[in-house]
Amino acid sequence: MFSIFKKKTVIPHVRLTGVIGSAGRFNKGLDLAGQRDIIKKAFSLKKISHVAVSINSPGGSPVQSHLIYSFIRQLAKKHKVKVIIFAEDVAASGGYLISCAGDEIYANSSSIIGSIGVISASFGFKDLIKKIGVERRVYTAGKNKSTLDPFVDEKEEDVRRLKNIQLELHADFIKVVETSRGSKLKDPEKNNIFTGEFWTGKTALGLGLIDGIGNADQVLKEKFGEKVIIKNFEKPKGFIARKLSSSIPDPVEKLTNIIEEKSMWQKFGL
Repeated sequence: MFSIFKKKTVIPHVRLTGVIGSAGRFNKGLDLAGQRDIIKKAFSLKKISHVAVSINSPGGSPVQSHLIYSFIRQLAKKHKVKVIIFAEDVAASGGYLISCAGDEIYANSSSIIGSIGVISASFGFKDLIKKIGVERRVYTAGKNKSTLDPFVDEKEEDVRRLKNIQLELHADFIKVVETSRGSKLKDPEKNNIFTGEFWTGKTALGLGLIDGIGNADQVLKEKFGEKVIIKNFEKPKGFIARKLSSSIPDPVEKLTNIIEEKSMWQKFGL
């Protein structure tokens, strides 16, 4: 006897948006602690074969990027489901690292993809404080405690130490990409895939960084049929956060947070 009711396919869909790590007012950036429950709920749906994750992030904390990536892979293995990643405006740096949690990665032809590298930026204020007559006093225990102090001359040994840390982080990033994309990558050395360069989705497809062009709604319907049920999971803003975000913020704090977040996005022309 055949049932007249055909079972519909349900695909959980998680959206991860923003700078990765503590960023902006009330630390609104993406981190594992803030996203753990919503990701876990998506993977906990019964009788699912795939979980979709949309990412829109210019990067940020390498640690939080790796934690989110690892958590998604851990749940995928535990529940024996496939992960489909959808890059939106940008999946760069840490945003692309998280994308590597996908068994498949899709993007818009105009999405910004890549930036597989590590960056650290600061300023030097030595001449400025001298000009305005400010005397700085710093006391430390441990000769390297004030490494890369922006108010004194840069030391070659400090730069060398930072560079070594960056090289280790970069090597970890490359390992994740190679593990995820494997033979799909097209001549990484010749195409400068691991140099920190970034590309449009169209070019990234040719380099093997993504598997196809398309958005979540379009691709999921093509894969699972027009009647597929896409169940969205997105972290709701708590009552206290809503109340605080509606209050009048300190103007200096607000400006600092805007500059901090905008600088991350504008690196990729957004």
